[in-house]
Amino acid sequence: MYDFLVVGAGLAGCTMAERLAGELGATVLVVDKRHNVAGNAYDPIDASGLRRHAFGPHVFHSNSPWVVAYLSRFTAWRHYEHRVLARVNDQLVPVPINRTTINRLYGLQLSPSGIAEFLASRAEKSGPVKNSERAILSSVGRELYELFFRGYTRKQWGLDPSELDASVCGRIPTRSDDDDRYFSDTFQAMPRDGFEAMCRRMLAHPGIEIALGASFEEIESRVRFDRIVYTGPIDEFFEFRHGKLPYRSLRFEFETLPVERYQRVAVINEPSESVPFTRTTEHKYLTGQSHPHTVISREYPAAQGDPYYPIPRPENRAQYAKYAKLAVLERNVSFVGRLAEYRYYNMDQVVASALRAFEDIAKDWTRFERIA
Repeated sequence: MYDFLVVGAGLAGCTMAERLAGELGATVLVVDKRHNVAGNAYDPIDASGLRRHAFGPHVFHSNSPWVVAYLSRFTAWRHYEHRVLARVNDQLVPVPINRTTINRLYGLQLSPSGIAEFLASRAEKSGPVKNSERAILSSVGRELYELFFRGYTRKQWGLDPSELDASVCGRIPTRSDDDDRYFSDTFQAMPRDGFEAMCRRMLAHPGIEIALGASFEEIESRVRFDRIVYTGPIDEFFEFRHGKLPYRSLRFEFETLPVERYQRVAVINEPSESVPFTRTTEHKYLTGQSHPHTVISREYPAAQGDPYYPIPRPENRAQYAKYAKLAVLERNVSFVGRLAEYRYYNMDQVVASALRAFEDIAKDWTRFERIA
């Protein structure tokens, strides 16, 4: 008998389980059909001694002192600022687009104010920004849109930018200075011992038990519990009553190379549709390891496979809204995280969502305890 069954051992599930056991003293069983904790942030060490991000690069960045303070209880941090280059016109140039990008592509020597004027002169400011194509055209114009965004987006999402919400491409900034960091958050760092180790510490409470390699359906029929925290796909929970929600999946090809460094930065994007993969990641940048060899991965988006990214489109949100109405009726189930909420969350946003969901549960728990 458990107070809570937590479905999913990713960041959302680990946060919920830790808070429920650590703060409320509840008994918790965490179940995951995979054989690892940390979800898609799982970062094991392979036979050669190299740590790799098994499900693609995960970079922690946040503007939330609340989230950082919480996670800092379970990990020390290694300062890391993520950098990305894009292969455009046989050159490697910074992404997001900045002063270096423009000057290198066009053979110019513009100042920051000159870059701002250059981009403004190319921007297409016609009509409301209703999709990702308009978001980019209104910022940098047609040529840069074609060079950097259209092909990459079509590969990544299987859709043209004109078919996606403005938020997909609109969240990528454009800079007039030489700042080549991919993110500009106030806190940028990686867990010193990796995401898996951090999640293991989150679950290292005597009130928490873990069942890996087991499905929700298997466990549900074998144990008793009072309440569920569900972090998996919400449509799966309701047995696809309103149809399958669209997700994008990924396939990875890993390669270990007998060189200390393979590329200049952690990630190199391939915007051209003639290249079948979207990016190459060198994992030592993310892990900070010192090793005579290095491991890289190439990323191939796919329509089928494990769900990675909810696809942001109005019709998909409308379909999710039907599931959200069903979720409200499930009084003893909390739906938390990217897949359960069908949202494109960053890692810190996943943790923040889980912490807020815990606060809601804690209010009910406290009220129940007071009545009892």
